[in-house]
Amino acid sequence: MSCFRELAVRIIKYRAAHSSREVCRVGSEMCKRLKTKVLHLAAATGDGPFVPQEARTDVADILSCTVKALQDGHVVAVPTDTIYGLACLAQNSGAVREIYDIKGRNEQKPLAICVGEIHDIYKYCKVKVKEELLRDLLPGPVTLVLERSAILNKELNPFTSLVGVRIPDCAFMRRLCQMCAEPLALTSANVSAQNSTVAVHEFQDLWPQLAVVVDGGPIGDQSRLGSTVVDLSAHGKYRVIRAGCAFSSTVDVLEGKYGLTSEELG
Repeated sequence: MSCFRELAVRIIKYRAAHSSREVCRVGSEMCKRLKTKVLHLAAATGDGPFVPQEARTDVADILSCTVKALQDGHVVAVPTDTIYGLACLAQNSGAVREIYDIKGRNEQKPLAICVGEIHDIYKYCKVKVKEELLRDLLPGPVTLVLERSAILNKELNPFTSLVGVRIPDCAFMRRLCQMCAEPLALTSANVSAQNSTVAVHEFQDLWPQLAVVVDGGPIGDQSRLGSTVVDLSAHGKYRVIRAGCAFSSTVDVLEGKYGLTSEELG
């Protein structure tokens, strides 16, 4: 009988220890998820969702928190002028790899960079068009594909000599880039092959992998088309890679004002 009692005690202790480890594991997972900071950015138009005053955060504090997360090598979610995006420091190769992991993105698909001012483009790209053309399209819902400069992280899109560059028509994003003082790698906030997102709840399954989620409310006309992507790397020509949400107005500028000719995708 004593043998049976001893065996029963051992079984009870094993089960208790196993249960304890399971609780610790679940608790650890919860703690990991709770590290994500969801910060509510008041919509400039007042069209965003209602957020109680006590839950709101000052814009300067949101910027500071987001900059710190980026400088610590993390990935964040941010509103742009078209859709929500995932961003990290473009010069941080580890953070760039993390974006690919989070999205499940094909590593042969490039990431764009986002900067705060026109003059920043000249630092990271070789520009073959007039500066007036850049200023006619940016800031705005357009990604310009240009030849990259040597200073840009070689591990960002190492398979191509080109890079897409954005300056969103979004005061928060422009100020974020200015405060980081270096380009952000930027892509849509969704799992690859899924729809782009225009509200933060639409990519809530990604939150646990993000350091900061900046909630700017519903975005724009909610078309989900994303920016118009145009290759301007060849002299006197343009090539539309993605029509996006500003196709007609972009072509009007390129052809009507600057006389560029269309080069078909081959």
